[in-house]
Amino acid sequence: MKGGGNDNESTSLCLPRGNVFLILNPMEKKLSLDETVKDQYKARHRDRIFTFVLGKGEFRGKILHATRLIQEMKANHETSPVETLVLGRAYLGALILASNLKQEGRIQLNIECGGPIGGLSVEADSHGTVRGYLKENPIPLEKPLESLDLSPLFGPGFLSVSRLEGSMKEPHMSRVMLQYGSLGKDLASYYLESEQIPSFFNLSIKFDDKGEVVSAGALFFQVMPGTDEEKTEKLQELLLSLPSLGQRILEGVTPEQYLQYNLGAYYPEILDSKTVEFFCPCSRDYYVPYLKGLKKEDREDIRENGPFPLELCCHNCNTRYHFDREELQELLG
Repeated sequence: MKGGGNDNESTSLCLPRGNVFLILNPMEKKLSLDETVKDQYKARHRDRIFTFVLGKGEFRGKILHATRLIQEMKANHETSPVETLVLGRAYLGALILASNLKQEGRIQLNIECGGPIGGLSVEADSHGTVRGYLKENPIPLEKPLESLDLSPLFGPGFLSVSRLEGSMKEPHMSRVMLQYGSLGKDLASYYLESEQIPSFFNLSIKFDDKGEVVSAGALFFQVMPGTDEEKTEKLQELLLSLPSLGQRILEGVTPEQYLQYNLGAYYPEILDSKTVEFFCPCSRDYYVPYLKGLKKEDREDIRENGPFPLELCCHNCNTRYHFDREELQELLG
């Protein structure tokens, strides 16, 4: 289900359920590149999130390489650079939040705001998968942006994070007011306000002259309890002067090299890593119970008047599933 195959094709997977096999038709990835299957595997395998510590455990952090993931997100959601920047940064932030879960689970990051963006919803899990959508796509702009300052697009609003992990029966939600209109700064504010932990986020996406994504990555730091305040201030000054992670990824620098080149004085130690992927568990079969569960008058209206074929779209990955007239007659009969 994850990786392999032609990005333009939707494959089928048989999953055992007792003595019955459930046929799933998973999400379609629309990114079309002239690559071999081996090239596709390599590109996806480079997308990883690394957990590391600095200063012999005084600071902990995450560094994320996610170029192919953001490219696939852009292709599926058919976003321009502005929408890609807004939604892509949310994908990067959500992946970092989910990687901090202590047990298996998922994170949902939501923004509700009064600016042109309207809001967004992104979900990531502890396995490294992420999906989500913008509430306004395309974002209605009165004029082209003159800089990468996205705060006017957000306006006043709230950032909320729902966390569900381990044996929790109900998600735990924290909500903070948007203060900056810059997702990295607002996520740092969220950690400081909800968990009283000083944190740092750098969410980086680079484009070429044609508006295509050429690199994407993220950097995250947290101060561990008991760390000397003077050391913390020195590291914060260094973080603000670090070279662009997205630019270094574009130049071929790996996350491990980035840490050694720029933070070698703090003895970075990588603890683990795992792959990350743009992935949605939706499927064509998922919508069959939805269609069968419609009100009787709605089912009859669709059977008689269509439209044919009927198209249903998943907001989280923008995969479209089609049902022709013959199928609908059978499903809704």
